[in-house]
Amino acid sequence: MTIISRLKMTLGLTLIASTALIGNSYAQTQTIIVAGGCFWCVESDFEAVEGVSEAVSGYIGGHTKNPTYKQVSSKNTGHYEAVKITFDDEVVSLETLSDYFWKTIDPTDANGQFCDKGGPYKTAMFYQDAEQQAVFEASLAKVKANKPFSEDIVTPILAATKFYPAEDYHQDYYTKNPKRYSYYRFSCGRDSKIKKLWGSVESKKHK
Repeated sequence: MTIISRLKMTLGLTLIASTALIGNSYAQTQTIIVAGGCFWCVESDFEAVEGVSEAVSGYIGGHTKNPTYKQVSSKNTGHYEAVKITFDDEVVSLETLSDYFWKTIDPTDANGQFCDKGGPYKTAMFYQDAEQQAVFEASLAKVKANKPFSEDIVTPILAATKFYPAEDYHQDYYTKNPKRYSYYRFSCGRDSKIKKLWGSVESKKHK
């Protein structure tokens, strides 16, 4: 074998190995998009889960391009307040996060969440591919079969559309403004309602 042939073979093996590493790394990181009322609270709930590296507040599902918070809160754009969650699926699975989602919301309310009513505050799960759709639907079926309350679950499972990150001041609001956030969460009755519906959720923490 000539020196040039050996170099070509070495280069080819290096490229194959690099591609494999990139593929494995990509496969370990996934995103999930959910709407659960106030995105500050959803962000807080999911960033407390081991394996979640980031939760970004934003808007999804509407008909206005590049919507602002003012536009969305007017309830005329059709957007949900939503959160895009990045996680390592070797630490926490898509199934686990899907099951956890239900325990952080009131899935019986078709008009919003807790003290926030209207389109932007409705709940939903947004699948980004066929695998996510199957996981979400299986999670929903499991919850319907085992829910500790009699009311129907009205949270839909929808195909994801373009996700628009919210303004910077909304990101990590619960850490930037802890007193205001805690007061809002308490006065809105989020945790008391969740406890009434689901009981204690051991994995749930609030920073």
